[in-house]
Parts: sequence; C-alpha cells; structure tokens
Amino acid sequence: MEPFALLHRDGAPHVELLRGSLETVPTLADIPLPPGRGPQTLALIPYRQITERGFACVDDGTPLECLRVSSVTSVPLAEIIAGLPGELSVSEGAFDIDDETYAGIVGDVLREEIGHGEGANFVIHRVYEATVAGDPVDAARAAFRRLLTGEQGAYWTFLVHTGTRTLVGATPERHVSVDAGLVMMNPISGTYRHSDPRGLAEFLADRKEIEELHMVLDEELKMMATVAEHGGQVVGPYLKHMAHLTHTEYLLAGRGSLDVRDVLRETMFAPTVTGSPIENACRVIARHERRGRGYYAGVLALLGHDDEGRQTLDAPILIRTASISPAGELRVPVGATLVRHSTPADEVAETHAKAAGVLAALHGRAPSSFEPPVADEAALAALAARNEGLARFWLDERTPGNPSLGRTAVIVDGEDTFTAMLTHQLRALGLSVSVVPWSAPAVPPADLLILGPGPGDPASDSPKMVRLRGLAAAALEDGRPILGVCLGHQILASVLGLPLRRRDSPYQGLARDIDLFGATRRVGFYSSFTALASEDADGFEIAADPDGTVHALRGAGFAGVQFHPESVLSRDGLVVLGDLLPALLERVISPSVSG
Repeated sequence: MEPFALLHRDGAPHVELLRGSLETVPTLADIPLPPGRGPQTLALIPYRQITERGFACVDDGTPLECLRVSSVTSVPLAEIIAGLPGELSVSEGAFDIDDETYAGIVGDVLREEIGHGEGANFVIHRVYEATVAGDPVDAARAAFRRLLTGEQGAYWTFLVHTGTRTLVGATPERHVSVDAGLVMMNPISGTYRHSDPRGLAEFLADRKEIEELHMVLDEELKMMATVAEHGGQVVGPYLKHMAHLTHTEYLLAGRGSLDVRDVLRETMFAPTVTGSPIENACRVIARHERRGRGYYAGVLALLGHDDEGRQTLDAPILIRTASISPAGELRVPVGATLVRHSTPADEVAETHAKAAGVLAALHGRAPSSFEPPVADEAALAALAARNEGLARFWLDERTPGNPSLGRTAVIVDGEDTFTAMLTHQLRALGLSVSVVPWSAPAVPPADLLILGPGPGDPASDSPKMVRLRGLAAAALEDGRPILGVCLGHQILASVLGLPLRRRDSPYQGLARDIDLFGATRRVGFYSSFTALASEDADGFEIAADPDGTVHALRGAGFAGVQFHPESVLSRDGLVVLGDLLPALLERVISPSVSG
C-alpha cells in the first residue's frame, strides 16, 4: 500500500488525507521543504535524532522518514468515520516491564538521580505489547475510527502509514508550531485520572502536581529563549480534558525567524517526555531504560508554507500512540514524569492511565461517555493560584532587551540551558551577553564572567567540575568580576573555602521566600547540593538559613546565588540581578578570561 496519513486536529470538522512518496533522510536539516503553498512534508522524527544535539541515546536505528506530500484532501469527519472499518482483533497483552520492576526503576531514579543532583525531573517509559490479527493497516484504520469516536481533546488524532510501519494515536500535546513567524509551545503536565477519588480542586492544589507543571514550564521556556527572538511569554494555565484524564497546561508564544528545521532541532525533545535539564535527562534515560525509544517522545512534524510563502510547522509529540509492524506486532509506549514528590505506586498507576485511551480503542471497548470533571469555583481558584508567585518577566508582554550599559557578560554553560533564559534577563538589564559551553578551550573576554547552572556533584573531580573550579579560582585571583548561579555558585563557594554537602531532601523545582541580605525575596531552587556557612569565611557576606545552608554570597568583585533568578519560579529574580550587578560591574578590568 502506498504511503498516506490521516490527520484530525482538535475541533476540526474534517480529516486531512495526505498522500505522497516516502523519503528517508539522515538529519533534520535534510527534511525536504520544497516551495509551494500548504503542507509539503510530513516528517516522522524518532527519539534517536536527539544525537544531533550531541545528547546521549540508545541508538536503535529507527529512521527519520518523510512523506513528501503530493496531494491533500479534506474529508468531512462523519464521512471518514463511516468509511473506516469497525472490526479490530487485538490479543490481550502486557507491559514489557512489569509493575514491580517499573516501580523499582522509579525508586532508583528518585534516589540515585534526583537525590544526587542529576536533575529536577525525568521521564522513564515502558511499553504495552500485544499482537493484532489480520491486515495491520486495516487494524490501524479501525483503531483510528475508535479514537475519533472515543477520545476527546486530542491535539492531533492521526494514522500514518509509511509502507513499512504504521502509527496510530491521539496525542494531547503540541510540541512546537510556527505560523506567520509566531512560535508556540504547549507544555502539558499533571495528570488527573477521572477515576481518582479526589476532587478536581484537590488535584489542582496538590503541591506535587503544581511543581511538576512549573518544572516543565521552565524547561520549555529555556527552549523558547533559544528559538524566539525575545524569549517566550507564558499564557495560562488551562485544563485539557480527555476521555480518561484531565491535564494541566500552559501555552508559550514568541516571535522567531529561524528555519523551521532549526526550530525542530533546538527543541528536541519536550521535557514532558524527557526531563530537565534535558542534556543530563538524556543520559539518565539511557542509563535506566537501556533500550531505544523508537518514535516514542519524538514528533510528527508537518512542514510547509503559508499563502505569503512563510514557513509553517505543526509538530505534536508522539505519545498516546500505537505502532504496528507488518507482522502485526503492537507497541504502545507510555511514561511517567518523576519528581522529588513522586511515589513508585503513583507513577505505575499513571502509566496505566495514559495507556488506557489507546488500549480502549484497540480492544474495542465501548467509548466512555465524556463527562469532564466540573471545574467549580474552588477548582478555578486553585488553577488561577498556580501563577501566584511566578516571575512577571515571563508572564507579561515585554519589550526586547537593550544593551544600553555598554558592558558585556559571558556565561559558561554547565549543561543547563537555563543560560538562555538568563541571557534574556541580563539583556533586559542592559548587558550584551554571550554563552559558551564549559568545555570551550577558552572563554572570550567580557566585563563579567558568569558561571552558570548545571547538573552533578560540585565536589567531584569530573572534567566539568575541575574546569569550573579553575575558572573561578583564576577570576578571584586576578580580580575579575564573577557571578555564580546554582552550580556556579556552589563552585565559587567551594573555591572561597565553604564546605559543600548534599541536601537531605532535594530542592528541585522548589520556590520559597528567603532572607537575602536583609530583604525578603521569593526565588526558585533546582539543587540537591548546598554550601554551608563557615566561621572561617572572611571578606564576604553570606545569606543563609538558620541551619547554615547558604542561599547567596557577595564580596568585592564576586557574588553567587544558589537559586535560579532566571526561573519562572523566581518572582523576584530580576530584582535580585539588578541589585547584584552594579557592584560587580563597577570593578570591571580589561584582561580577557582564558581559563
């Protein structure tokens, strides 16, 4: 059978039928985008393409396949449903990783990774496996019909047949889109199972669910800070009702001019299916999953041009999706987001709930009547309260930054693209900013050196930590102005002689009020380690809790903050930076930083 795709977008009265020829390409840059109005290419992008960003991956060889669109037909929804088969026979299956083993992996990640500072959240997947009888494409068409009639609220409901593989699903989440120069992302996190005995208002007030959504919001703001010229503006939160689940979500929007294939590369892949910070999340996934992901967590990307010739992109995440091989082998991958408040039992239950919609369609169970939970006054108040204490810098419309001070800053990235968000804030404060990786052979000259955030144990002898300690020590010795953020702060504190320790409970995605040199500031933390106040500290001030855990320090020509002033969790982050910078910049000297 020739390649084709059926696409239904949320709320549309029709289904798009795409036909064309198939082409396999090695990289995102090779995705064909010929001139012409409308959709030109439908790209099936596997998770293994994450290696294009230099990130870790168990490479299973899944191909990047492109349907070069030759025709698009709009078919009324009712007509499509009437013409699709209703019969579908699927064997009873099971997860490739049983509940007990999966719960053990969850416990390992919570203890070994989040507990040891490797990141704030991670997504670990498992796969429901079964077999379908008869022709696999007919089985997929029947499943597509059942998803159209039985699921609700999906961003895309789709069936893609490439000739060698068939995917069918109902994904709730847009990853990234570009239309008329407007880039949009749609972080969705937090899962309310409709069978949950808790009311919706109680779910919306749950601290674990709130922090989970805010963490993926921060992670996608990092991506928007890279692909949108002035970063992203946050809109929401909203509720997304589906047949079995209700999710919470935000929308992010910003203007951009990158080629849409570059947008795809810079946003591989959503934190809701990987974790944060994303580079280390990929390492954690490879360590604990030990197998490839196929197309799970990748995207289905429709590329084209609008009537004015501008590039367009619509790319939902490949979740809630079944893949069917020519031999009838069925796979439904699902994952759970693990955060510091997670419990193994709850995350096991979440994977079952996420698979339920696709499995109900595959097994031919009668569609559940769609009764979304009532968002009463208490629920709406709890939803709105999620923005209380967030940074208005990211919620409000703002004018682009203007480097009016005539001063420069260079940020050394410790493998956390929070640096992209920090760049926008520093530009708003008048600085000209550049970013280099910690592994760069030399750090360019600048008026201010910033050691940025990143994962890992700051006391280790890893190449990254050795390099960062060397940069901090050289700056202090030469009197070069230096600011440390999170990991950079821990490194700076250790070079200044303060001891470091691992926190008893990780501060990952935690916002709180602190006393910062006599002023109360609300800031967001992503850390599992902290510096401790010492009586031997000489020549600098420390802001710390009564138990000695250090939140910030400052002295002649240097400062460090344990929290992330650039985070959406840091209501007062911009104020903190505005208070610290003048004292640092007044000590500017000319020699370059080379480390």
